[in-house]
Amino acid sequence: MSLRGPRLEFAVGAFLLLALASLLVLALASTNGRFDLGGGGSYPLKARFTNIGQLRLAAPVKIGGVTIGRVAKIDLDPVKLDSVLTLDIDDRYKDLPADTSAGILTAGLLGESFVGLSPGGDPEPLKPGDEIAYTTPSVDLIQMVGKYMFSGGGSSSAPAKPAPETEPPQ
Repeated sequence: MSLRGPRLEFAVGAFLLLALASLLVLALASTNGRFDLGGGGSYPLKARFTNIGQLRLAAPVKIGGVTIGRVAKIDLDPVKLDSVLTLDIDDRYKDLPADTSAGILTAGLLGESFVGLSPGGDPEPLKPGDEIAYTTPSVDLIQMVGKYMFSGGGSSSAPAKPAPETEPPQ
């Protein structure tokens, strides 16, 4: 029996389908889940920061390490010269307290930036379009390391205290 025939054609077709399915999974994974296949809605919140560092569009918005939304828009306020972020928050989390705080955080030492939310205890929820009042700007790690390295490591010019004398054990 020859290798060419319906079995070989079926095997090649199955291999091609598997390869296409793998490419589809890779394409969906590389978009950071921007394809919302679940059909859930979202609502916008605004947050104002003095420095957003390396934060990008579509960066995740997380509470306790769980993604609850995305950064939808980054603007610059022409009057105050602050960065204004528009956050698309999943409708399932529509009861965020009004005193929720936001900060620009980094995953790991040099990982991607994201917006971390810390819910407060206010019984009033944030409404769509509200601005988060309490924000913490991004910390530029490279700038901090540079300052530490070139400023002498934070040592002061005061002389060091002499070490207390210890008596040898008897």
